[in-house]
Amino acid sequence: MWCWRIFCKRLYLGRILSVMVLGVFSSPFAVFITKDDKNYVEPDISVICDKSKITDKGCNGALDWVIEIVSPSSKAMDYFTKLFKYGTAGVREYWIVDPSKEQVIAYRFEQETMEEYSFWEAVPVCIYEGLSIKVQ
Repeated sequence: MWCWRIFCKRLYLGRILSVMVLGVFSSPFAVFITKDDKNYVEPDISVICDKSKITDKGCNGALDWVIEIVSPSSKAMDYFTKLFKYGTAGVREYWIVDPSKEQVIAYRFEQETMEEYSFWEAVPVCIYEGLSIKVQ
């Protein structure tokens, strides 16, 4: 059931953001966030505003917004490793969606803030003024 909800959310999110002329990609989609073209990450959902970053291999450079959906096997990677990688690479906004806690943690690296939201709250997308999303 959870996988189906995530799939529907991805479609809905893609529809919302495609109106804003953005690139929205779901995993598997390679993101080369460093100058090294051999090492990459595969976020669950990637939002790219600069379409010139998109290549036939994936994306070169920092994403504008990343959403990772936590599973038991990805918990350490999402909460620690990817948080560090995205924060140091220039990602503007990073959400960790944790179904077991029914929680979204939103890191806004440009503002150097972090906020926690329940699934029943509207989470503002800080890189797009006026846009907010409920995960529920």
